[in-house]
Amino acid sequence: MKKEIGWNFDNSYARLPKMFFSSINPTPVKSPELVILNDPLAESLGLNPEALKGEDGAAVFAGNEIPEGAEPLAQAYAGHQFGQFTMLGDGRAVLLGEQVTPKGERFDIQLKGSGRTPYSRGGDGRAALGPMLRECIISEAMYALGIPTTRSLAVVTTGEPVFRETRLEGAILTRVAASHLRVGTFEYVVRWGGVENLQILADYAIKRHYPEIDDDENKYLSFLQEVINRQAALIAKWQLVGFIHGVMNTDNMAISGETIDYGPCAFMDTYDPKTVFSSIDYQGRYAYENQPLIGGWNLARFAETLLPLLHDDKEEAVKLAQEKVSGFNEIFQSHWLAGMRAKLGLFNVEEKDEELIKDLLSLMEKHRADFTNTFLALTRNKFDESSLFKTGEFAQWKKRWEARLENQEESKADSHKLMQNSNPAVVPRNHRVEEALEAAVEEGDLTIMERLMEVLSDPYEYSAEKAEYTKVPETNIPYQTFCGT
Repeated sequence: MKKEIGWNFDNSYARLPKMFFSSINPTPVKSPELVILNDPLAESLGLNPEALKGEDGAAVFAGNEIPEGAEPLAQAYAGHQFGQFTMLGDGRAVLLGEQVTPKGERFDIQLKGSGRTPYSRGGDGRAALGPMLRECIISEAMYALGIPTTRSLAVVTTGEPVFRETRLEGAILTRVAASHLRVGTFEYVVRWGGVENLQILADYAIKRHYPEIDDDENKYLSFLQEVINRQAALIAKWQLVGFIHGVMNTDNMAISGETIDYGPCAFMDTYDPKTVFSSIDYQGRYAYENQPLIGGWNLARFAETLLPLLHDDKEEAVKLAQEKVSGFNEIFQSHWLAGMRAKLGLFNVEEKDEELIKDLLSLMEKHRADFTNTFLALTRNKFDESSLFKTGEFAQWKKRWEARLENQEESKADSHKLMQNSNPAVVPRNHRVEEALEAAVEEGDLTIMERLMEVLSDPYEYSAEKAEYTKVPETNIPYQTFCGT
């Protein structure tokens, strides 16, 4: 199988101390069938898509067969969930191993929905088809948007039902990630593993994700800074496309800087900073406008775990950590401002740019304008019937923006190109995602989903054929998402 399919595992995580994980095989399922295979991703991993489309591939993606060289395990971690600390771990996921690509890159291959583990906490360890297809759609859309993310290699049905509020079709997602190291992994080790294991974990994370800082004088302080940098850049990218993660618990913040866990996430249509989609976020903790704040909060929890490594003197360690974490907002703001300038075609920096940007956002909020389509209209210089564009306030703002565009060396064509590369024409609209999932789950029809994913694979290119995917449904019913467990 290894020679034909191309598996090339080297399982560094399995060589860590046993407290970090539990060795366990996925639970076999009745009759797995391949629903989706991501051919380009498979090829980039050094795998043979054609070999994976047969029964051998379905058996591996279902956990019925363990590929040669894999060392299956469930990772232990903890986390602050909605601000409350708790012990967690892979309750329905098994890491098959780490695939080393022909380019020498290393990626986790994880089966999500593959059965119970020692961390299942009373759950059945399974997943339903709808949520697994949803993660496939959103994660691949994020990748196409240029946002760091875990990816989806395959989805299989299991031939077995799962029971939630109703009887649902079971499925397993194969997730690909730079790693599954989380802030919650560090919270778990510092709480129950002691300083020695904490240092082992930190050294491992540095070698895997930040090898360039391994020789720094205080590499653990550099490590903290690098994670802060990546998270600030990541969350800014979320904000720039109207993405709402929905469950920014510390166990869902990856040390690698990738977006991870696509449970109750969604993209915002009408611009409203207070937008929340998750059915369980009653207080709006993870609302769109709060994502940068929560990012900083999560990083403070990460910094706390590193204190024993930052300095022998606790007070000095706290001081060093506070200095780094306190800089998060400035780094985030720098990324966000640069991104917003690009969305408006601005190359140079002027003092009043932030005021210009925020005035537009205020108008968008006031007139309930669509986030994505407003910037698309500015990019194409074609304004629809949106009430925002009919107002004198917008006309005045547009004059200020046009004057600002004149105040730079770059041409109008250069600005247009910058905007085109910064403002997606299409995002995974919630009604389109639901339409695709309903057809796939209720009718076994994957054509709507396949067409949607094709459109989302080139999000910055506008065409007449894509126009229907830019439309917003007329409804007063708030869109709500669920964790999908």
